[in-house]
Amino acid sequence: MRSDGMTGVGDGAGSGSDHAERLRRWRLVLGGGEAADGTGCVLGGRDAAMDGALGALYGGGSGAGTGGGRRRGGNERAAGLGGSAPSVARWLGDIRTYFPSSVVRVMQRDAIDRLGLAALLMEPEMLEAVEADVHLVGTLLSLNKAMPETTKETARAVVRKVVEQLEKRLSTRTRATLTGALDRSARISRPRHRDIDWDRTIRANLKNYLPEYRTVVPERLVGHGRAAQSVKKDVILCIDQSGSMAASVVYASVFGAVLASMRSIATRLVVFDTAVVDLTDQLDDPVDVLFGTQLGGGTDINRALAYCQSKITRPADTVVVLISDLYEGGIRNEMLKRVAAMKAAGTQFVTLLALSDEGAPAYDREHAAALAALGAPAFACTPDLFPEVMAAAIEKRPLPVPER
Repeated sequence: MRSDGMTGVGDGAGSGSDHAERLRRWRLVLGGGEAADGTGCVLGGRDAAMDGALGALYGGGSGAGTGGGRRRGGNERAAGLGGSAPSVARWLGDIRTYFPSSVVRVMQRDAIDRLGLAALLMEPEMLEAVEADVHLVGTLLSLNKAMPETTKETARAVVRKVVEQLEKRLSTRTRATLTGALDRSARISRPRHRDIDWDRTIRANLKNYLPEYRTVVPERLVGHGRAAQSVKKDVILCIDQSGSMAASVVYASVFGAVLASMRSIATRLVVFDTAVVDLTDQLDDPVDVLFGTQLGGGTDINRALAYCQSKITRPADTVVVLISDLYEGGIRNEMLKRVAAMKAAGTQFVTLLALSDEGAPAYDREHAAALAALGAPAFACTPDLFPEVMAAAIEKRPLPVPER
């Protein structure tokens, strides 16, 4: 028997099997016991096991994490994972059996947040059972200092797996995009015919347009620069390692390693909270970089930028990328003065509120507006967009700021 609240769900055109399938889906969304939440649908077999896995995490009513609400009579049912490693290990195996990887990662994240399972991640057998992703890496990094030695090697293996997946996804396009940008930015004034940049040559000679011949006289040729072995650009990645920036730290470390592998770019990677740590000498292995960070703590952007500024030797050929939510715990006015000074010297300054797939986080809007007024707009950037942002900075053209 369906309750009044379910009247109309599954009604209308459609076969009886469609009607039953809709009720089945509602039953899985709503949870419930023998009363089946008024759907009249009793689950069995695989569906009952799926419902048990969902009920263990979400109970009867929070709906957190999946966007749905598992409710019965307005009361929440207590989650049933308990605190033992064996029961959680079984549950992790169940959800990987019944749900796709994308859903598994969401459920794992919710289990860590809702049920306080972070401590269990410090057990090697638990780490071997989880589906690894960027968010899990962030959690492991936040637990790094408290992690027992018996777990650290397993944790490093989990982190390395994710890092290798990200490098495979991001490295080829990043290298290709930035190599092209570097070549275009190194223009030459006497190019061979095959090296002429016709778009820039035409723009540079528009004043020589002859209307009677409907042509442009190219008095000055602009060419693409040829790839050289010498360093063309300096890039400084300055990363806020406060707890909210975990995913950004992971992606930035991977990109830092990719950039460091390009001989035409000299890459420096700096992480900060209230202290500043230069991890440049570890860039050959992004896993070492990640385990050199310490997520959490305060934020002193001014101090970090002071350090970065001290490392700039070729301002006109330097790109500084600040990745931070801009909640400054240091001296705000000094921070802004440093940005203004770097830009006045010819340094390209990029501010990313996040480097992740999840859009803009909470951030300090006043500081973002102040940076935009200095010509350094602050915006969230996805990993897929990051190569284009860097290419624009290298070529000193407007950044591809995504629409909000």
